[in-house]
Order: sequence, then structure tokens, then C-alpha cells
Amino acid sequence: MTHPRHNLLARRLGIDGHGETMAFLRKNSPVCRSEGFSSLNRIMLSTGGRHVIATLYQLESQMLGCDEVGLSDAAWLALGLNKDRPVTVRHAPLVESLGLVRGRIFGRNLDAGDLKEIILDIVAGRYSAIEISAFLTACAAHPLSEAEVCDLTRAMVEAGETLTWDHPDVVDKHSVGGLPGNRTTPIIVAICASLGLAMPKTSSRAITSPAGTADMMETLAPVTLDEKTIRAVVEKEGGCIAWGGSVHLSPADDILIRIERALDIDGEGQLIASVLSKKIAAGATHLVIDMPVGPTAKVRGAEAAKSLSDSLTAVAERFGIKCRVVPGDGSQPIGRGIGPALEARDVLAVLKRDKDAPADLRARALLLAGALLELCGKALPPQGEALATAVLNDGRAWTKFQRICEAQGGMRVPPHAAHRRTITAKVGGTIVAIDNRRIARLAKLAGAPEDKAAGVELLARVGDRVAHGAPLCILHAETAGELTYALDYADTNTDIFYIAAP
Repeated sequence: MTHPRHNLLARRLGIDGHGETMAFLRKNSPVCRSEGFSSLNRIMLSTGGRHVIATLYQLESQMLGCDEVGLSDAAWLALGLNKDRPVTVRHAPLVESLGLVRGRIFGRNLDAGDLKEIILDIVAGRYSAIEISAFLTACAAHPLSEAEVCDLTRAMVEAGETLTWDHPDVVDKHSVGGLPGNRTTPIIVAICASLGLAMPKTSSRAITSPAGTADMMETLAPVTLDEKTIRAVVEKEGGCIAWGGSVHLSPADDILIRIERALDIDGEGQLIASVLSKKIAAGATHLVIDMPVGPTAKVRGAEAAKSLSDSLTAVAERFGIKCRVVPGDGSQPIGRGIGPALEARDVLAVLKRDKDAPADLRARALLLAGALLELCGKALPPQGEALATAVLNDGRAWTKFQRICEAQGGMRVPPHAAHRRTITAKVGGTIVAIDNRRIARLAKLAGAPEDKAAGVELLARVGDRVAHGAPLCILHAETAGELTYALDYADTNTDIFYIAAP
């Protein structure tokens, strides 16, 4: 059957859809009437041999002409456009794997072939955000079996590129997340690389948090490195800290996480596949997983931590990865800074052995580094932490970190925010809790992570006794408006720092 095609002039509208491909048409345009298009339809746009499937939104205003189609940034880039030009528009073809998703909604298990088909369609952009939401919800409502988790992990790896290394042991570390300021990765990479281990660390940018490791590292050195550069840095220095989005490792993961975070759904099976697919694709052989546990962390209690730990290690072993999960205190943020530049200063303070470096960040980094050294046989248990401490204390880690930064394109000085305001205690007493989620929200309202210098600088910790009016934290913002938003939030959420009266 021949599908009708309509030529329209493409215009870039400058809409950031967080990676989603979107198209905009006048509701009364001839193409909408003749094709029966309506909002949220999936349509195919083609030009110059390139194709993209986009979600349609209709306009009643005259922002677009009837012979124009507006494109989000993701759709524009996917078509490789650099100026307004004609594109053909038609209905998108049916996506057969959606039938498999509908079956999963009603409890049907998915086999390896099913999951491969679904993931390939997601990576190819054939699923809308709504359809991806259905897949994620189905996998959370009917938890994936261990076999399904393994098949999903494999499908996510095979949908992208993989890295292989000449080194016999390639080490990696991952944090389950949910704990603001927990920026141990640069310290661990520097320690492991100092001891001759290969640690090609690919890290993520923040999606809903105040900073991802890549956001933080970008204030210290370039992180948008292609595969050739990553290999060169690792061969020269033993380790790197690069943005994972600059290489095509498990591309489905980035797509799924974007929708998952928006839904606030974090199914255990999907989390395991997300973590391990990236590590397998990066060529890791030994993996330590940092798992903060606390009432406002991602993992809330000991039972959930054990279940997730057992599943992670079991699936990792099936892919030939030696994995160790290290649980830790997730009751409050780690370090003082929450936000890219503020967290970078904490990292530098630890590496440079400053007297006022955050003790909790240093201790957590050394514990995890020690676990990784023991896991790969660089140190015998329980000597890993002592070896990591020696490398940090004698300056080898700081020297190595500087060399890694230079190899990635040159070391930078983290920026400072233009506006600051101290938040003080409304009552006197003892701080018995700090809400991780709401302190992270406060940092985001101040402008993090888009504004690298923005965020929250903690001045008080759980267990501290404070008087009325005592400083609790400092807000850092690039603009007065963002500072005001954050202050308004703090004023209406006075128990971010929960203070028990004496």
C-alpha cells in the first residue's frame, strides 16, 4: 500500500523536550484534515534519507503557517537539519512490539526475543513517552523474574556499542543514588588508577537530582569525550571520568531513566538492568555498588537493601562480573556541597588532604575504594581500605587526579555563585533528621545542576545542637530570581532540618 506523503517546511522551535521528538502542526492545516491527524498521534518525518518518528501536538494559534511543521530540538537534530527545509510527513508505521507490552500489562512474561524487540524499537525512537511509560509500569506492577532481568539487561547492552580492553581487570563503581552530595567517584578513580588498575568510568548527568557525577566533573575538566579519547586517557593514566552520553553504551537506559524519573517509578528489575547494562557495555569485570540506606534515600530499609543486593550480585555473576554491594548510612547528605561546583570543592578538599575536608565523604570514598581493591585482588581482605588510605594520604591520588584532568582536556577551577543567602534555625534544639529529597529539591530550585555554581552548602549535620537563629545551610544561586524561589521553598518546608526541642 502506498502511503500519502505531504511536504511541509520544517522550522526549529527551540523546544527542549528532554530528548523527546515532538512535531507541531496547525490544527486547521490541510495535512491534519486530510490525514485525520490529532494531538498525540505518532507521525513520521523524512528528509534527505533520514527519518524520525515524533509525537504530534496541534496548535490553534498562528505561530506556524499551514504549510509548516514545527520541531523540537531532538526531532530537528535527529533529521540532521541546519536550516529550515522541506520534510515529508505521514502516519508512522505500526509498532508490533507494543502488543508485547500490552501482554505484559496483563501479566504475561517476556522472553529474550520479546525484550530485544521492545528495546530495539525504543532505541529507534518508535515508542512515545506514553508507550515507554506503559512498558515501565507493566514491569513494575508485575515484577520481572531473574530470567527477564537478565534478558532485559542483555537486550539493552546489544542495542548499543560495547567497549573492550586489553587489561585483564577493568574495575567500576556505581551508586544506587538518592543521597545528595555523595560524590565519591573521582576519589575512587584516582586511587584505583594510582595503583595501576584500569577504571574507564562513564557517568551520568542529573535528570532530577541537583548534580550527576558528569555535571560535577565538568566543573573540573571536560567530560564530553568520544570513545577514542576515552581510550587514550585510560591508556595514558589508567582511569577517566567521562559523560556516558557521549558514547553509545546501553542507549536504552538513558531513554528509560528519563521516563522512569518523571513517573517516580523505580522497579527493582529495571534498576538492575539499568546499572548492569552500562557496566557490561563499558567492559567492567569487577564492580562495587554503593547502596545508601535511609528513610529518605532511594533504598529505605534493610530488607529492601538485602533483596536488591542479592539480585544485583546474582545477575552480575551471570554476565561474568564480580560484584560486591556495600550498604551505607543514607540518613543524611554526604559532604557539605549539594550542586556541581559545591560538590567539586568537596572532592578537591579530600584529594588535597585539606584539614577541613568533609570527613564523611573521605570515609565513604575510602571504604568503597578499599572494597574494590579487595574485590579485584589488589589487596587482601581486610587490607583494602588501608591501602586506599595510604594512596590518598601520600598524595598519589591527588597527583593522579590532576593528570587525568589534564589528559581529558585541562583542569578547571569550579565557579562561584553570584548570590548567597544563609538559612537559619527557626527553633533551638538537636538536629535529628535531614530530609534528603527536600534538600535536593532546595538545591534544584536554586538553579542546580544547570547553573553549575548553584546549590546548597550544608553547615549543620544530624546530631548537632543548634540555637535559634544558628546557620543551617547557605543557598548559592546565579540569579536573584532563583534564590527567591529556593528561599520561598525553604520558608514553607521548615522541617527539611528536623530539630527536636531540648
